[in-house]
Amino acid sequence: MDVAELRAKIRDIKDFPTEGILFKDITTLLKDGPAFRYVIDVLAGRYQKQRVDIVVAVESRGFIFGGALAHELSAGLVPVRKLGKLPGKTIEVEYELEYGRDALAVHEDAIKPGQRVLAVDDLLATGGTMAATLRLIEQLGGQVVGVAFLIELAFLHGRDKLRNYPLHSLIVYD
Repeated sequence: MDVAELRAKIRDIKDFPTEGILFKDITTLLKDGPAFRYVIDVLAGRYQKQRVDIVVAVESRGFIFGGALAHELSAGLVPVRKLGKLPGKTIEVEYELEYGRDALAVHEDAIKPGQRVLAVDDLLATGGTMAATLRLIEQLGGQVVGVAFLIELAFLHGRDKLRNYPLHSLIVYD
């Protein structure tokens, strides 16, 4: 399997979730066991030598990849969620959306200072969600060793917000 074959397994959905958006539906890739395994193997192989302590996964599709990567890397898994979704004491960060603001939270004891962290999400668009996630990791003293995505929409320039971090996207749409 290669990246071209993976791209062929991602379905485009027009006007979802709103008119004018071309949504990259990864469920068609996820239901293909060998394709999903390939994604996890490639990403895990990339970070195997980084001595990752914690994989931070962003709600919600990031959890799919984060859990599998944490398992493969023998690392812990930390979820980053929308406000009000975590039961313990949290720290939060607000960030800009295209049309407003949102906020993310993580448990205040999720990462110990100095732990080596891989941040994971399914898709990099404008970069706001991951930039906020990285701020949370750093507030807790985590050392970001990598930022990984299945898909990058390069035409939205999200990478620009993350330029201080080692970033890898498996599939890039220009």
